[in-house]
Amino acid sequence: MPAFSEANLSDLILTPGKTTLAQLERVWREGLAVRLADSARDGIARSAAAIEAAANGDVPVYGVNTGFGKLASIKIAAGDTATLQRNLILSHCCGVGEPVEPETVRLIMVLKLLSLGRGASGVRPQVIALIEDMLARGVLPVIPSQGSVGASGDLAPLAHMAAAMLGEGRATHQGHEMPAADALAAAGLTPIVLAAKEGLALINGTQVSTAFALSGLWDGFRAARNALVSSSLSTDAIMGSTAPFLDEIHQLRGHRGQILAAHAIRKLMEGSEIRESHRIGDTRVQDPYCIRCQPQVTGACLDLLWQAARTLEIEANAATDNPLVLVEADRIVSGGNFHAEPVAFAADQIALAIAEIGAISQRRIALMVDPVLSHDLPPFLTPDPGLNSGLMIAEVTSAALMSENKHLANPCSTDSTPTSANQEDHVSMAAHGARRLRRMNANLAHIIGIELLCASAGVEFRAPLKTSAPLQAVLARLRQAIPPLGQDRYMAPDLAEAAALVRDDVLIAALPGELLAEVQP
Repeated sequence: MPAFSEANLSDLILTPGKTTLAQLERVWREGLAVRLADSARDGIARSAAAIEAAANGDVPVYGVNTGFGKLASIKIAAGDTATLQRNLILSHCCGVGEPVEPETVRLIMVLKLLSLGRGASGVRPQVIALIEDMLARGVLPVIPSQGSVGASGDLAPLAHMAAAMLGEGRATHQGHEMPAADALAAAGLTPIVLAAKEGLALINGTQVSTAFALSGLWDGFRAARNALVSSSLSTDAIMGSTAPFLDEIHQLRGHRGQILAAHAIRKLMEGSEIRESHRIGDTRVQDPYCIRCQPQVTGACLDLLWQAARTLEIEANAATDNPLVLVEADRIVSGGNFHAEPVAFAADQIALAIAEIGAISQRRIALMVDPVLSHDLPPFLTPDPGLNSGLMIAEVTSAALMSENKHLANPCSTDSTPTSANQEDHVSMAAHGARRLRRMNANLAHIIGIELLCASAGVEFRAPLKTSAPLQAVLARLRQAIPPLGQDRYMAPDLAEAAALVRDDVLIAALPGELLAEVQP
């Protein structure tokens, strides 16, 4: 195998330390092959040379010529280096649970490339080349999703990734699962024999936790964009006031998310005939908080997501294994960059945002189906209430999902338990803290989807008055997929389709491109 493979024209070239979240989201969503920039190659080679020298020396260096964890005091002979690293990988393959989805496995591998590419891990160029070639040729390790406590690295899941590079465990090739050795062979690749510290470099690090958190972040931003649309449609459905969205109000408070959320809602509702019809003579003084305080709540959620995005962009570019090679200082130093506390905090922030976006969305759903509060909409948004239940139980489903997300939003970062004979006595729990975001976002997509169904029905009951042009475009696109309810029917497919429209950003695509351009990582 050559030290580095030639980059294909279709490859995305990433620079360790300077890779953006937008680039990583493309990798995750589009399945792109990735190569490290040439500028990273010299640092990788220099750190590998430093590790080779240490492995052949007499001074104990953790993980290079010693055991691991509580066994770090045991010296390992130079001739046993390859065995030491192989044993490390195989012994740490203790993951359980459902396999990580392929797009996230790909992201994990790319994040590992970026970390190794900082030139502080001491792996040889051959290790980098194998990961790059596996990505390019569609070889993805099968990684169980559970088993990491988010400190000393995501040890178990990353060990399953590394094992596939050795031809052990299982992998997929072009989507077909098989023994990892067969997957490598089918792609024309050869398993690697690890040199000093390479196994440790592969399993130390926060790449699994970070990949889970990033996928939760990106889907969280999608949900937030869709929530701005659904809430605007809901405001028109109940004939709510747009006065609380005036820019002057939000400038006086100063929070970026709140200001941008209010701006988005104003632009989405601009020109609505429904709004103009009750601007004068409306006896209601103030709308309920779920309408009036949309910018304050959704905006605060956006601010949380942006804070998390900043943390995760730093982490995605970080060297997070141990020990690290300080090439310029000619030192190999043990540290704790593998501790995923920043990722755990970011995941908890994202979870709070997801839960609160869903909570206020659910209250708008409840408002629209309640004839006492919906300003003359029919009960449960059905034209023939009594004989028909309309969206009654869809609202109940949204309440169940909202409650589930509230429970899931409880912090994971405040939990810890000692492991590895008390050597690793404080851990972050970042991996499952971030992994839960996938489930929470799936719940949130359903909640927002149900709100869209309710709001669309409510706006249609206001005919012949029309909503704004942007919201009419959203409504038209939704009705291409889901017809109006009318008489009761089997509802589950409607809810699933509505959630898919949210999850896949289909309705956002119906809007002018610049309208929600600021609401992104």
